[in-house]
Amino acid sequence: MSFPICATCGTQFELHESAPSSCPICEDERQYVGWQGQTWTTHSKLASQYQLRLEDDAGVLSIALTPDFAINQRAMFLPTDAGNILWECVSLVNDQALQALKALGGVDKIIISHPHFYSAMVEWSDALGGVPILLHQADKQWVPRSAKQIQFWSGDEYALSDRVTLLRCGGHFPGSTALHWRDGPRPGGALFPGDAIQVVMDRRHATFMYSYPNYIPMKRSDILRMQALLEKYPFDDVFGFTHQRNIIGDAKNAVNLSFERFLKMQDS
Repeated sequence: MSFPICATCGTQFELHESAPSSCPICEDERQYVGWQGQTWTTHSKLASQYQLRLEDDAGVLSIALTPDFAINQRAMFLPTDAGNILWECVSLVNDQALQALKALGGVDKIIISHPHFYSAMVEWSDALGGVPILLHQADKQWVPRSAKQIQFWSGDEYALSDRVTLLRCGGHFPGSTALHWRDGPRPGGALFPGDAIQVVMDRRHATFMYSYPNYIPMKRSDILRMQALLEKYPFDDVFGFTHQRNIIGDAKNAVNLSFERFLKMQDS
């Protein structure tokens, strides 16, 4: 039996004699069980049905499954002064992606924003030589497959270097993390917020939800806390959870206006 992967959220679970009866990530109110009921796949089955799409997106290498699978997030390769980071994760690893990453200098660590994107993080780490996986301690209960390379950080701010800082934004999950890259990939810096902040379809605003598929808004107190946390961090760009869902240029102002718009609608 291979490590089972939930077909709805794309998360890989521990090895058992048979697939689990349910996926706790999908049964949580932030996610959902597929309309056909709980179904499972494996990494080998995914490899026979899907490829990985590697694309440059505003100066960032993005990696995603094609055709679309599960939540359809992308992983991103960030060559920072804190090392080469694979930000976020997907459910499939293949030789094409591994060779592309090797050609860019390899990956030093995997960092993931929240449990919906844990996907096949251990599979990726193993394929990359056992690189560490950094997750926030507040979301430890959601780790679906244990491994010695998983490391937990705590607190609200964790400086990986002078230019790269992890920020516990919370709201979507208690440990929902954003990565702030002060001077990359373009001058002016960037924020990689996972789903703590989601770039909306007009790519001029963002939104803040406790559950995106079930349309449950984030609590006002969580939004105000996130707004205060981000205040001292400048950024010109925001890179969203999937390909081309970015705000490129004047992104800090766009996020601030989005905070104000969201809070105003809660007051009305």
